[in-house]
Order: sequence, then structure tokens, then C-alpha cells
Amino acid sequence: MDAEKNLLNFENRKKGVYLLPSLLTTAALFSGFYSIVAAISGNFSLAALGIYVAMLFDGIDGRVARILKAESNFGKEYDGLSDMLCFGITPAIVIFQWGFDTLSTLGSDFLRLGWISAFIFTVCAACRLARFNANHNIIDKKFFQGLPSPPAASCIAAIAWLSEIYNFPNLLIVFLALTVPTLLGLTMISNIKYYSFKDFILMERIPFAKFIFIPLILAVVAINPPVILLILFLSYFFFAPLFLREKKNS
Repeated sequence: MDAEKNLLNFENRKKGVYLLPSLLTTAALFSGFYSIVAAISGNFSLAALGIYVAMLFDGIDGRVARILKAESNFGKEYDGLSDMLCFGITPAIVIFQWGFDTLSTLGSDFLRLGWISAFIFTVCAACRLARFNANHNIIDKKFFQGLPSPPAASCIAAIAWLSEIYNFPNLLIVFLALTVPTLLGLTMISNIKYYSFKDFILMERIPFAKFIFIPLILAVVAINPPVILLILFLSYFFFAPLFLREKKNS
């Protein structure tokens, strides 16, 4: 009787272990959904925060699953669907809603170009995620093929957030709304290699660094979140491929 009870408790704990990564993925999904609601309501600072929170949960759900040895096919599929919403659909809606008022004053043609640019971002994000899922067993885990969708989404979030603070002029809004989604989308489906940081060994060599490095990054970001986050994205966007090229030639 005790053996059966212990077995039942073990199975319940095992279910709890498998449930935790899915709960984290659900939290990311909720953040992406909330970002859409905030953008429709015209609150783009909250919409940006929703994307960043989704990035946070997306970054830890897979790691938690690996640490707990709770990886599953369901979790992988669920995470992929969450990524599509949070980093494919949500940023496109945010950037379109952000530029809607300005584009609509210029006429239906500009408004049409705005949603076409947003759709290009969405379809490119979908293609990139599909390519990643199809090739993840054969590609080098050290590199991403094309710009990852979370950093691309973070760029749109930073732009929308900055505009809430600094009141961008209409001409700049039109330019960014029409060009940024398309540029990011094409970079996502490109063959440009981006460093994945999955073999970043600083933490392994200096264990205490994990207690210094992360708070240091958070402290720097806290100085001016939208500006610092945009700088971090631009640094990754432009310099990560150059770093890989130099590393390959050396």
C-alpha cells in the first residue's frame, strides 16, 4: 500500500515538473496577448513592456525544462506557437497601431503600405520559426540562421516606447513604420549568422560572475530602459555578424 502511495506521489511530482515549463510558456503567451491589447488601447509603453516580459519568460521556459529534464514534444510545439504570437504577430500589430494615426492622415495608400510592411514582418517571423524547427537538429547550436525573432520584436518595442517619451515627429513615424518591419523581417529570413550565446562560458569559468553580470546589466538598463534596450539590439544587429566573421577568419 505504501509502495503504491509513493508511486502515486512520484507521478504527481513528475506531472508538476512537466507542468512548470508550460506555465512559463503560458506566461509568455499572456504577455504577448496583453501587449496587443495595450497597443489597441494606444498605450505603447505597456505594449513594449509586454513584449519584453514575453522575452523574459521565453528565455527561461526552455532552460527550466532542460534543468528539470522535463522536455517534451508538446512543450516544444507549445513554445513555437507562443513565439509566433509574441514575436511574430504581436510586434506587427504594435508597429501598425503605433503608426496608424499618422499614416491614416496621409491617405489610404500610406495606411495600406503600413499594414503590408507589418504583414511582411509576420510572415518572415513565421518562416524563420518554421525553418528553425525544421533544422534545429542539424544546425550548429552556436549560431542562429537569420536574426532571431525576439530581438527583432524588441526593436519594435523600443521604438514604440521611445516615441511615447520623446514625441517623434510625423515624418520619422512614417519612415519607421514603413521600413523597420520590412527590414527586420528580411533579416530574419536571411542567411546571416548571429551568435546564439549558447556556448557562452564566462559563467562556467567564473561561477561568481553570474551574481555580478546579470545585476550589472539590469542596472544599466534601468538608467533609461527604452534607450539602453534599443542600443543593445542595434549592437547585436550590426556587430554580432561582424564578430562571427572576424572569429572565423582568425
